[in-house]
Amino acid sequence: MKLHFIGADHEVTGSLHYVDAAGLKILVDCGMEQGRNYYENAPLPVKYSEIDYILLTHAHIDHAGMIPLAYKNGFNGTVVTTKATQALSEIMLRDSAHIQMQEVEWKNRKARRAGEAEQTPSYDLTDVANVLEHFHGVDYHQMVELGDGIRVRFVDAGHLLGSASIEMWITEEGVTKKLVFSGDIGNFGKPLIRDPEYIKDADYILMESTYGARFHDTSIDHLEDLVEITQRTLDRGGNVVMPAFAVGRTQELLYLFRQIKQEHRIVGHDDFPVYVDSPLAVDATHVFTQNLQDCYDDETRALVERGMNPISFRGLHLAITREESKAINFDETPKVIISASGMCDAGRIRHHIKYNLWRPESTIVFAGYQAEGTLGRALLDGADYVKLFGEEIAVKAEIAQMADMSSHADQKGLMNWIRAYEKAPERVFLVHGNDDGMEALSKLIEDELHYTVNCPYSGSVFDLMKNEWERIAEPKKIERLIPGGVSGEAKRRKSSDAAYDALMAAYQKLAAAVKANYGGANKDLIRFTNQILSLYDKWIR
Repeated sequence: MKLHFIGADHEVTGSLHYVDAAGLKILVDCGMEQGRNYYENAPLPVKYSEIDYILLTHAHIDHAGMIPLAYKNGFNGTVVTTKATQALSEIMLRDSAHIQMQEVEWKNRKARRAGEAEQTPSYDLTDVANVLEHFHGVDYHQMVELGDGIRVRFVDAGHLLGSASIEMWITEEGVTKKLVFSGDIGNFGKPLIRDPEYIKDADYILMESTYGARFHDTSIDHLEDLVEITQRTLDRGGNVVMPAFAVGRTQELLYLFRQIKQEHRIVGHDDFPVYVDSPLAVDATHVFTQNLQDCYDDETRALVERGMNPISFRGLHLAITREESKAINFDETPKVIISASGMCDAGRIRHHIKYNLWRPESTIVFAGYQAEGTLGRALLDGADYVKLFGEEIAVKAEIAQMADMSSHADQKGLMNWIRAYEKAPERVFLVHGNDDGMEALSKLIEDELHYTVNCPYSGSVFDLMKNEWERIAEPKKIERLIPGGVSGEAKRRKSSDAAYDALMAAYQKLAAAVKANYGGANKDLIRFTNQILSLYDKWIR
């Protein structure tokens, strides 16, 4: 009865945990690492062909994104998840494969010109189609027998349509232990979907800690913010351009715009059009509008029972083809445009920003987190100019932000979730968080609830029967080459690699240029900064 920690341990992406018990080998999530990671992941101790089940908490790529690769490498078992997650996984995994195939094709064109070896994507659309045949969708609260010694049940985690925490009962040698995997715990009071469901008992809890050190501002009224932004922008004759994640955030915004339209909140613009311009978002919106009432909150369910579509309204247009997307910017009618990606680092949103950023009557509205080095972050930080498609664009549009629309619970929400247990678990394992969040949440749980809390690194193994560690792994940081502080190995590479020598020489020239601009005009410094950040975002490994 062993629990192996593999992915999203002291990190927030690439979720993967492995249970070896009652004669079965089970993965809980099989996610893709995204963005920068700081620690190496231990290898899975068994072959994918030996895995009997993958239990999937929700469809986000950092939890589901490597399931097609598992299939490609021999997995032939069953993926058990909720019915809504099954539906969303189909469109998200296809999109992931499509992106990888496009990126590899671009790299291979460069490789062919340079006479270098070509690459292959981690998986392709065929792998996705094949593994989707192994998905088995279940209802919330349905008890699922995986074998003679293991039962599981999915309960609503309130993070995304179909998201779940997983209860797992394991019986070996007449002893039963209950293990709970929290999945991503949702924020409270979100549109469309229900709040996270509380669980009353467990022997062991694997709990996410994404926002373990953060508090959301609960005083913000997102509907009122959206009304005010839309009213003043349309009054000016401009467009409201909203970068948004295709799955989840886009549908929340549609819910709010449906309410705004229904209540006639925008004076003088009752018929203003709203465009959703993202094929993935359009597909996800169709999933949200299917008969998935067991995922909806009470307010949304009441709308459906009255025959209303909670995320559809007069004036909503779904753009799928490139021609439909291009036509949006040739229509001079003041409008709302919702498009992906949410951080403006790719996708059709970049075209809409290009056509609106220079217009003082338009507004760019951010409804999600903007990471360092992204175009979205540069705009929020006050850039006067940005570069798009090789062209420098002046920032004249209003830049606005709808803060704290997160789909993750903050520290208060996480503590409410763990407080709901009616008896103390034998142990709590914090995962899916950075060091600061895990440390803050761990201390709070220990001080207030007096639970035993561990924050294991990848490669750690725990014996659930004995309630003891079989292996405590040490952190293995990913070594990166950092100018001015390179390792011995990097120095050897530097001396033997002429190309890297040339790169370092260019770096020194860039550093000299930075110093030479000390005291320059703020406008020029911001433009220089954005150009450097664009290079960083393109080349960071």
